[in-house]
Amino acid sequence: MAEAAGAVTDRLLVVGELCVDLIVGLTEEAIRFGQHEQLVPFTELTMGSSSAITACGAAAAGVPTTMVGVVGRDDFGDYIVRTLTDRGMDVSRIRVDASVPTGSSTHLTRPDGDRAILTAMGSIGMTAATDVPEDFAGAAHLHVGSYFLQHALWGDAAPLFARARAAGLSTSLDGNFDPDQTWDRGILEVIAHTDVFFGNEQELEGITGLSDPESAVRALLERMPAGAIVVRKLGADGALAATLDSVAVSRVHAAVPEVSGVLVDTVGAGDSLAAGFLAGRLSGLATDRSLALGVACGTASTRGAGGVGAQPDRATAEAIAGAVRTWSD
Repeated sequence: MAEAAGAVTDRLLVVGELCVDLIVGLTEEAIRFGQHEQLVPFTELTMGSSSAITACGAAAAGVPTTMVGVVGRDDFGDYIVRTLTDRGMDVSRIRVDASVPTGSSTHLTRPDGDRAILTAMGSIGMTAATDVPEDFAGAAHLHVGSYFLQHALWGDAAPLFARARAAGLSTSLDGNFDPDQTWDRGILEVIAHTDVFFGNEQELEGITGLSDPESAVRALLERMPAGAIVVRKLGADGALAATLDSVAVSRVHAAVPEVSGVLVDTVGAGDSLAAGFLAGRLSGLATDRSLALGVACGTASTRGAGGVGAQPDRATAEAIAGAVRTWSD
């Protein structure tokens, strides 16, 4: 496929949690209880959830995207469906469940980008394999984010991924953080059917039980299908993509580029990175250029509040990616 901006024709199917994020920008002053009122720099309501942020980022980068998920019958649910629709996504596979409220996460964000996240589950984790259409909505790629919140998927995720790959789709998985820190829930069985796995060092260690990141990456690659990739998210240090060729692990690194504007928050930056990487893959880019596009999308997203407010379009992302330094070892 061509590498021109917006040239993606293959559809992405994202299956996962849906919630809103309330972003609260903090100062250096400690939070005080006892009914003290404190002034903060900003608050903002925005799209939440790893899965939806990745879907939004991919759609912004020109990828036709279908979202599968569950919301409550409430204002937050309406906001989510409206936001996804406004961003050009197919929302026909989103189920409304009147028995639960739409999930929400409150992000208390410090000036340095670090944050605490307070989540009310509600509809989060209610998306089931039965919500996924038999024909995978005509998609070429299946992605699931925040695996450890997807309790309704745990028992069926591995068969779902296996069925997708048998139907000719490629697959990707972003485990994200496990609130229970058990790091299990059958994720290794799903990884056996995963073509691209996204994770940071804490998640890689938790899932594999290995404290050395290089050993953890290799352990995952040895479980994954031939040609699979582990994308290790490194925050301010960028990212690397690792593959296993026979007995050797090959790595491509990408450094964070200089971009205009100041850092506002890092909410969803890793999910935007995943979106850019998948957009690159679906438009036929090599791994190094896909990783550069991912790092560009993740970096750009930190210049606005929330996970989707500053996600770049394809032309902007490619312009930033042109300044991303990549190297291999």
